[in-house]
Amino acid sequence: MTTSLTRTLRVGTRRSLLATTQSGHVADLIRAQLGREVELVEITTEGDLNSAPLATMGGTGVFVSALRDALLRGDVDVAVHSLKDLPTTPAEGISLVAVPVREDPRDVVVARDGLTLGELPVGSRVGTGSPRRAAQLEALGLGVEIVEIRGNVDTRIAKVRSGDYDAVLLARAGLARLGRVDEATEVLDPLQMLPAPGQGALAIECLTSDAALVDELALLDDHATRASVTAERAVLATLEAGCSAPLGALAEVVEGDDGDELWIRAVVLSPDGGLSIRMSATGDVDDAAGTGQRLASEMLADGAADLMSSAARQRGDEVDTVAQSNTVEAPVRKQQS
Repeated sequence: MTTSLTRTLRVGTRRSLLATTQSGHVADLIRAQLGREVELVEITTEGDLNSAPLATMGGTGVFVSALRDALLRGDVDVAVHSLKDLPTTPAEGISLVAVPVREDPRDVVVARDGLTLGELPVGSRVGTGSPRRAAQLEALGLGVEIVEIRGNVDTRIAKVRSGDYDAVLLARAGLARLGRVDEATEVLDPLQMLPAPGQGALAIECLTSDAALVDELALLDDHATRASVTAERAVLATLEAGCSAPLGALAEVVEGDDGDELWIRAVVLSPDGGLSIRMSATGDVDDAAGTGQRLASEMLADGAADLMSSAARQRGDEVDTVAQSNTVEAPVRKQQS
């Protein structure tokens, strides 16, 4: 009889080069640590098909739902996601079974002429599709022009090489996994720009009902990484924010006087970066969620809800603008087809 413990595991992945590279890394871990045969199954998600800004598409979940649907249909046995794309609300019938060792979670600059962020002239065009990066960049007061950008790593870096943009902001982890980290002209200190919760980490999911597979894949989980991202995502959930919110958080397990402890810092900003609430906290590694929740509660008490509401209102305006634009353009596209 063929079971999930004997057959070749079908690993669902988005079709992009970065996604298949990340999923290939997980496939290699499964082969090396679990001794299982693996095949990648490419799935197209809404985020891959729609070129609109992520903030106008609801943000969190646009790269995730199609993979989860494939799990529930039985088309794949395992789904691999970038953890920062994963909604904080659990999906019924699906378990987050493992978070492997995390890549460097920091953001990087890829700029013309090898420039750093601080060396860019006033008025330089800097591309990012992230409200979090945009708000923190505004807060630095460098006088650059922030331009919306979507697309894969190649597309974004090509905008710099062609001279359309002077720089783009990217996750270092993506460049590292693609073997292109040497193209970064600066790695940003988290004091300048805190990454997105879960950035640099991968999420491995499977059906909760497949208890044997849940137990097997759990062997790929890294305790320190899991604690760190759990705390970060607890901040995200407590603030009721999504990936389109100007919120950054970074946690790490560090050596304390009485053993390992969890340290986390987070920031919430107004969309223009003019206002921010930045706090940090420490806690027990085994109480990662509680530590993140306590930090977020302190931020809420200090006015974070008002900043989040301001960001939500701006996103609502952006959605209306995009909808109106689509309404006007639709007949034109139809005549051209």
